[in-house]
Order: sequence, then structure tokens, then C-alpha cells
Amino acid sequence: MSTVKRMRADDTVLVVIDIQDRLLAKIPAAAGLVRNAGFMLDVTAALAVPVRATEQYPKGLGPTTAEIARRLPASLPAKTAFSCCGAGTFLEELEMLRLPNVVLVGMETHVCVAQTALDLLHAGLHVFLPVDALAARNAVDHETALRRLQQAGAVLTTAEAVAFEWLRDAAHPQFKTVSAMVVARGQ
Repeated sequence: MSTVKRMRADDTVLVVIDIQDRLLAKIPAAAGLVRNAGFMLDVTAALAVPVRATEQYPKGLGPTTAEIARRLPASLPAKTAFSCCGAGTFLEELEMLRLPNVVLVGMETHVCVAQTALDLLHAGLHVFLPVDALAARNAVDHETALRRLQQAGAVLTTAEAVAFEWLRDAAHPQFKTVSAMVVARGQ
């Protein structure tokens, strides 16, 4: 049996983790994070991939940044636990979807993203990390977390690679739509 992990649009959920204004202000790669997470959300909309999102202590860190929030449901679960799995019924909701693959985008890579990824891996889910849609205040924290998570079983990838893996074929009915998003994102 192959250990290669692949995903399809119909077996994956995207989770947006804590892309909030006050913390974004301290992230050197904030513009790229918002652009790439927004791209991922646009692709999920085109391909009917389910999306979940959280906010870390919004009273202190502020709301989800407007560019991302406009693509999400109006009410996001607030959490104080660093792992999204500590946010109410988050893990139970993912398990009810019965989808084996989870793509995580957001911040910070070494805190909320890492703890969520480790909990999801422990729960038996496959975790994919588009590294260009993740960020931390410090590069060393970001890079170290990515190495740790890869060793734990998460798959490192990019936002564009995820989009084309979901499409699988240029004959996909949404190929032109997603290709246009790729071009627009690059400009």
C-alpha cells in the first residue's frame, strides 16, 4: 500500500487559522499570507471545498482581516486554546464531514497552526500545509515549525500546488476559472 498522501477537492476541508489584524501587523510576510490564503478561499469557492475558520481571542487580537473575512461566514468561533481542536466542537465538526484531508492556512506557524496540525494528525487526519499561506513573526519559528510538522507527518506544499491537485486535469470544468485566479494572484 502506498504511503503517498494525495487530496481531491471532494475529500478535503480548508481550515483558516487566526488571520487577525493585530497579529498581522507584526508578521513580515503578512501581504503574501493574506494574498495566498485569499487565493485558497477563492479556489475552495470555485471547487465547493468546505471551509472552517477560527479567531484567536478576538477581544485582544482583533477580528479576522477584512480581505479574508469577506470570504468566510459572518460568525467565526473564538478560541483561547492555541489548537483549533480546543475551540468548542471544532474537531467533532471536522469528523462529521468525514473528509480525510485537511489543508491549514493562517498563523502563527509555530503556535496555533502547529498545535492544530499535531492534534489533527493525532486524530488520524492527513494534514497539508501550503507554506506560502502560513506565517509567523519570526522566520526561525516558521521554518522550525515546518520541519517539525513535516517530521510528524504533515505534507508541505504551496497554495498553487493545492489548487492544481484539487483540479487534477485541465479538462476539469473549473480549470479556466482557477487558472485565471492563478494568473491574477501572480500580478
